[in-house]
Amino acid sequence: MKKMLRRIAAVWRFYRDGFRQMTWGRVLWLIIVVKLAVIFLVLRLFFFQPELGGLSAPEKAGVVGERLALPPDSRP
Repeated sequence: MKKMLRRIAAVWRFYRDGFRQMTWGRVLWLIIVVKLAVIFLVLRLFFFQPELGGLSAPEKAGVVGERLALPPDSRP
């Protein structure tokens, strides 16, 4: 168990020291994080809108039941 904890600590120190010594790496990581946030926000807003939002539980059950009852080629 101690050996595993030492390895985890060594990996943690490796990454911690590596990120401390970065110059351009921090800017690149910031760009990557911002880019991912924008991508996921855009995908969520435009492609994965909640169709069942604002419906009561019986209305949701009815919509889901209708969608499941339709043949695969005629689903919206």
